[in-house]
Amino acid sequence: MTNIRHGLLLAATCLAGASPAAAQQALTLASPDGTIVFSLNGSTGGPPQFQVARRGEPVIAPSPLGFNFTDGSRTDALSARELRRSTADRMLPLVATKAARARDHYNEMVVALADPAGARAAIELTVRAYDDGIAFRYTMPGGAKPTEIRVERTGFSFPTDDRCWGLNVGRFTSSHEGYYDPLTISQLRPTDLYDNPLLCRTPSGATNFMLTEADLTDYPGSYFAGRGDGGLGVEVVQAMLPGELRTAVRKAAGQAVVTPWRVVLMADKAGDLIASNTIGNLNPQASGEWSWLKPGKSAWDWWSGPYFPGQAPGPMTMTGLKKLIDFAGQAGLPYLLVDEGWALNSGVGGSAPPDTDITKTQSGLNMPELVAYAKARRVDLLLWLQWSQLDQRLEEALDQYARWGIKGIKVDFMDRNDQPMVNYYHRVLAAAAKRHLMVDLHGAYPPTGLARTWPNFVTQEGVMGAEYNKWSRLITARHNVNLAFTRMVLGPLDYTPGGFRNRTPADFQIVNSPPQVQTTRGAALAMYVVWESPLQMVSDSPDAYAGQPEFGFIQAVPTVWDETRFLDGDIDSHVVIARRKGRDWYIGAMTTEQGRPVTLPLNFLGKGRFKAEIWQDGAAADQAVRSDRTFSAEDSLSLLLAPSGGAAVRLTPAG
Repeated sequence: MTNIRHGLLLAATCLAGASPAAAQQALTLASPDGTIVFSLNGSTGGPPQFQVARRGEPVIAPSPLGFNFTDGSRTDALSARELRRSTADRMLPLVATKAARARDHYNEMVVALADPAGARAAIELTVRAYDDGIAFRYTMPGGAKPTEIRVERTGFSFPTDDRCWGLNVGRFTSSHEGYYDPLTISQLRPTDLYDNPLLCRTPSGATNFMLTEADLTDYPGSYFAGRGDGGLGVEVVQAMLPGELRTAVRKAAGQAVVTPWRVVLMADKAGDLIASNTIGNLNPQASGEWSWLKPGKSAWDWWSGPYFPGQAPGPMTMTGLKKLIDFAGQAGLPYLLVDEGWALNSGVGGSAPPDTDITKTQSGLNMPELVAYAKARRVDLLLWLQWSQLDQRLEEALDQYARWGIKGIKVDFMDRNDQPMVNYYHRVLAAAAKRHLMVDLHGAYPPTGLARTWPNFVTQEGVMGAEYNKWSRLITARHNVNLAFTRMVLGPLDYTPGGFRNRTPADFQIVNSPPQVQTTRGAALAMYVVWESPLQMVSDSPDAYAGQPEFGFIQAVPTVWDETRFLDGDIDSHVVIARRKGRDWYIGAMTTEQGRPVTLPLNFLGKGRFKAEIWQDGAAADQAVRSDRTFSAEDSLSLLLAPSGGAAVRLTPAG
């Protein structure tokens, strides 16, 4: 039920209808619980400046707003005038994500940023204050000429040299895969390009905060660079239009510019941000009917080779694909993802040969026969695609897949987030939804909440995941823990878990097929709880799971949830997350290379007693040991996590 009430909000300063003298004072907006305060000062003689405090502690120091345009003009001397205030408090039903519903509770202020000289129409700045953060965006009316923006001048100045964690991709063309390294904010340079999100912590430790963006539509994605003046903090930088050096945004005459929300999420602990729904809430709510959408787990042919014992990995064949379909059907997995190489004259990786035909299969494959074979075993097929080839034949190709009975597509190698590519995402998702197709985007920019508008956007990459085990030692336990507090806060991640050839870091060997992983079997199970992904890969070859009792946990674990809770951990040590489906609870715990015990109060269980199926690391990295106990909400659960290890728990009502 929705309750949106327009009117004057209580804030530190109330300026509606104030005198001109009073209008020079700061405009402020407080969160519903009063703990977060956004302040805007528009009378500095230069660009308007904002700042943010939480519980009286400065989080963002006075920081600039505005734009530089391609023609050399700038929004320098803008004056701020409050237009209106409102509040909202509503419950939003969610589709295929980490919760069944989300509370959208905020106070809002809309401010006119006017050019005293009257050279441009006033820009509206909309600010929202939530109990877990603030967000603001610009709306610039279209003029008689096209609007061309060189750079958005938004910055985030820091009052202190905070400790942060970020991924420096360094360029505008990137798959957005890498480490979120620790740093202090003074280490950032103007030439850096740090990806969203940037996670930071105030020196007191009282506030952990994350800088990111939401509702990215017809506008380039952003990065963070060190301040040009050498001060503490970051400047927002947009990806340039392809082939251009001076223009990031181009809008036709009369077309308004609406920027993404610039977001500062805040919490006592970094892990508290994991359950936040604010990024999604800042996007348009999904419309239409989505009962056709069936998230779930998928077998996959690419990660393992495909590998079959006694056979060298080779190109896909009808025989090999049918073996994988048989495995998926026997395991109760609803999908098989058929990766690169199925289309006529397919290239390798991101290559796009001009004679590839993505509406036909290569010689030796029969797609209607495969679809029928799979359906007889209660399995549906998903198809991999190279993005530019799909772009050339979007409607025609999707119509063909719908006729074949395909249920989803994986689109790969975009590796950009400029304005045209952002628009491509929206176009693909809309066209796929029209045909009841799920979408998994790889080579993708960080999530901005688009899955809230298009729930068929079931997962995406933009993460350095398990594929890197095939050619490197980069996927460490520390990296995995780190991802839960950084990249995963923004939305689902197609990490592609399920590696069952578990090794210790000392024993791990780089093998392309079948690949190994340098984390334990307990961690392998925990990933299915920790990683948010409505479409979840079961990545290893069928023989890796044969006779393994731990595989039963993977078969049972859901991929969409009614509730998510952060239980314990920190970015440098471990993570423990609980997720609920119905009355069943699942717990996933992962640690870094340092093993540790964890004790978890179970007060979230509710009434009654619960049977617990507990999987903990065994004597070897590729073994987990099961134990069964009964608990109530008054009890605590103790787990012992091995180095580079983890644990997984399933709790079901006892009766």
